[in-house]
Amino acid sequence: MTTAVSPLVGAARRRRFRTVGTTALMILVALLWASPILLLIGTALRSGADFLAHGPLSWPRSLTWANFRDAWSTGDFGTAFTNSALLTLVKVPLGVVLSSLLAYALAKLRLPFRRGIMFLVLLGLTMPIFIAVVPLFTMLRSVHLTDNLWGLLAPYLAFGLPFQVLILESFFRKVPEDLLNAARIDGAGSLRIFLRIVLPMSLPALVTVAILDVAATWNELLMALVLLSSPEHRTVPLGLLNFQGQFSSNLTGLSAGVLITIAPILLIYACLQRWIVGGLTAGAIKE
Repeated sequence: MTTAVSPLVGAARRRRFRTVGTTALMILVALLWASPILLLIGTALRSGADFLAHGPLSWPRSLTWANFRDAWSTGDFGTAFTNSALLTLVKVPLGVVLSSLLAYALAKLRLPFRRGIMFLVLLGLTMPIFIAVVPLFTMLRSVHLTDNLWGLLAPYLAFGLPFQVLILESFFRKVPEDLLNAARIDGAGSLRIFLRIVLPMSLPALVTVAILDVAATWNELLMALVLLSSPEHRTVPLGLLNFQGQFSSNLTGLSAGVLITIAPILLIYACLQRWIVGGLTAGAIKE
């Protein structure tokens, strides 16, 4: 009896040890992954004197919220949030509409040179944004759209479309052809099929594209830095540059400013993360 039970007990102990070891390893990896965020929060909640005296890796001697109040005024985030919000509210819906129309045409309509068009669209993913900055600045200056918030709209749309089309085209391909053929037999045209059938069925992918586009538009720095110069036209990433001086940097204020700027994106992601996972994985399953 004893010899029959001992192997089972030993196997149970080994499973328990493996579970504990795996859990401890996952906790360690999670702490390493979250360490930049924890360091950012710790720096934002300590005074500048404490940070300079004890270094970024020391435990804060006291906690203060004053950095957030000072960061809001130093970064002029009232104006920056308004500008970024206006740009995001216009650009994201417009980008989703344009990319969904193009993705639907490439996925479901019998277009000539469809593969060639798709290749050209995806070619945009390989183009570095740096090589387009100077031509864009020259073009926008010729139409008096430099130092204008809406001058960013066209470049943001152009550089956002390839990735959005890539996601939506993969998703639209999964819409059953039999369902679309049945709608055509009932007399529905391509636009009606797109609006009444394809779009409602593709809501997870559309929400995914919209959320990723919000994050990209909200955090874009290079084009905004080149095309905008007036303080009243600055966006959120440009507000963070106010913490960098010629001879010194306000790191505690900068940490608080970074947390202020990413708070809206984190809130949106926390509320809609299940849509992101579903939208990104739906088009990856091959039936």
